[in-house]
Amino acid sequence: MAGHHRQGSKGRRKVQVSYVIRNEVEKEHRSGINCLQYDPVLGRLYSGGRDSIVRIWNLKGSDEQQQQQRRKADGNTQNPYVQSMEHHTDWVNDIVLCCGGRTLISASSDTTVKVWNAHKGFCMSTLRTHKDYVKALAYAKDKEHVASGGLDRQIFLWDVNTLTALTATNNTVTTSSFNGQKDSIYSLAMNPSGSVLISGSTERVLRVWDTKTCTKIMKLKGHSDNVKSVIVNRDATQCLSSSSDGSVRLWSLGQQRCIATFNIHELGVWALCANETFTQFYSGGRDCRIFQTDPRFPDSSVVVCNTEAPVLRMELCADTEKLWVATVKSDLKCWDIKDSIHRKSGDYDNISNEPLLTAPKSVIKGGSSIRQLHILNDKRHILTMDSNNDVVLWDVVKAVKLEDLGQVDFQEEIKKRKKMVHVPNWFSVDVKIGMLCIHLDECDCFPAWVSSKEVGLGDPNEPETKLNYGGLVLKALLEHWPNAHSYDPDSVIPRAENGIDTKTDDIKVSFGSSSPSTPPEHRQHNTLIRKGNGYFSMPLHTPVIFSEAGGRTLFRFLCRDAGGESERMLLQDSVPPWVIDVAVDDHVPKINKLTFFLQPYQVSSNKTVKKDKLTANDMLQIKKVQEHVYKHFLGPSDTTSMSGSSTLSRHCSEPSDKGDEDQMEVAMGKVELLCQDQLLEPTWDLRTVKHFIWKSSADLELHYRNKLQNGTSVSDLDEKSPLWKTPFSR
Repeated sequence: MAGHHRQGSKGRRKVQVSYVIRNEVEKEHRSGINCLQYDPVLGRLYSGGRDSIVRIWNLKGSDEQQQQQRRKADGNTQNPYVQSMEHHTDWVNDIVLCCGGRTLISASSDTTVKVWNAHKGFCMSTLRTHKDYVKALAYAKDKEHVASGGLDRQIFLWDVNTLTALTATNNTVTTSSFNGQKDSIYSLAMNPSGSVLISGSTERVLRVWDTKTCTKIMKLKGHSDNVKSVIVNRDATQCLSSSSDGSVRLWSLGQQRCIATFNIHELGVWALCANETFTQFYSGGRDCRIFQTDPRFPDSSVVVCNTEAPVLRMELCADTEKLWVATVKSDLKCWDIKDSIHRKSGDYDNISNEPLLTAPKSVIKGGSSIRQLHILNDKRHILTMDSNNDVVLWDVVKAVKLEDLGQVDFQEEIKKRKKMVHVPNWFSVDVKIGMLCIHLDECDCFPAWVSSKEVGLGDPNEPETKLNYGGLVLKALLEHWPNAHSYDPDSVIPRAENGIDTKTDDIKVSFGSSSPSTPPEHRQHNTLIRKGNGYFSMPLHTPVIFSEAGGRTLFRFLCRDAGGESERMLLQDSVPPWVIDVAVDDHVPKINKLTFFLQPYQVSSNKTVKKDKLTANDMLQIKKVQEHVYKHFLGPSDTTSMSGSSTLSRHCSEPSDKGDEDQMEVAMGKVELLCQDQLLEPTWDLRTVKHFIWKSSADLELHYRNKLQNGTSVSDLDEKSPLWKTPFSR
């Protein structure tokens, strides 16, 4: 069934902002490699990884040069890495080369199918027709048709020539859809003429479709588990399928039945590839063994090689007689299979279980992926341990790596860096792509307020400023988006409470204007453009992703590209209102308030003392409460009556001159505060006390007393002493 699909944005409600902390150039795969394609004309290998990146490798050159390149560690030899193709935001599950190697189509768990210029490595268009992970592609070379299928149980057939002609304005594409698939699709295959399409799914059957009418021709039953891979011969008379049930089956499409079963693997078979004549096929999977089999001789299977990890994909390079193998690890390995290719029928006798090859011909080394992480209490730093057991410290706010700690004890590093501090959660994190991906949601992005001096941001000689981590990060991510720049030709606004410092990072331009939309002829000169948050900038290469709450990607861009013509236009449609409110309109998120009770400390007494209920910022430090107690309750000056519910004054919570600081020092020497009978440190804040000591959702209760003097505290004195006369009278 044919349908028209417009590649545009639709009405959206909840939008999540994400960013990835990574190197500027990722030359190595960070995790498993799901798919491979070989271009014999250019001698290039394309690999799609679980780190969301498609990479291009140059395979031209002698094997001796490649081996020499692996041995040398000085970096002087040429690396096979050519380029990274980055636009997906989740695993790349499948890729196919089309149009003589000029175009590459990719399918991803981000629910999109993307069309790339394979030679130049840039994304030309994105297809958003699928509603769930896109797991498989199939290519009909003679017709330039590509089919896509995934977990949404949908199969779509695309005309590649139409896809390559899509533009931002011409974004309507016609596709054919195949209805009747009952379960998630994991494998697809088409013959070169595109007359037949075969799908494998968790339904444990193969469905064969007529591509002209989009109707089911037959259903092939036999597997007892998910069908993970399917290949079909040129004339569509036979096909091979492999399954998680550990078997490979040969099917006759004319007879509509299985004509041979190969139970050569001990575990699930995830990958298949065959030569053009269908006289030899290679199978690999979970048991880390690759077999070569002639389907005409069921007992002809031989172990080609053993792998270090389960096999995900294989690519047969017929011109060079090489087999490239991708596994759940990040390395790519090439095996020289010329000896096994030229076996004759007489060689099938007395087959050994020992592998024909013990070492690969060449290796493209992969990188490490993050396997473990721990968010530190300050909600700014994360400790990670990767697949090489290396431990690294990261700064989430600035999106940078701070320190390589090497192969140290991960749990010991966590203990070593544990602090008695509580900052509310303001982000979530995952390492699905092998790198840190930070997610910001509207509902919990702005509770983390901190002091500029305590977190080391800004000029230490400047007055203390309240900073909001979520607000700072959003402004930094959109620093290069012109819509987020402030234009003010007349004055410089002083530092705002959300940490926007307009005295720094201002740029003078020759075409000033009071608004980004002001026509050029009316723009004023010497206008100051204030951009970012005034404290730090994100690395320019940081990927930023806007996605729906369910994970469906809306737009991905790099920080440095936000000012580009196309990016600026797309951002206007993608940036959610809650981000614009802070990053563009400069509205300050609300500071969290915390209610607590303050009363004298009593060792044991039947007398009920009336509590004084107060409200303050949750980041208020205990030393400022001590100053409040000293000034109003225990100090030498006359006390002033207070109401039953009050708010700590700005004078108490934010000392502004030397006299205030001196008074605080005196108060810290005279007054002690306790919670749950535990003495509180002056540098702790209210939220830390409530989280670690009070440990209840009920209002916090604090008790005050004089510090011990000569072994006697105020609690040991007569309660009628003038020292305990407090302004709690109502």
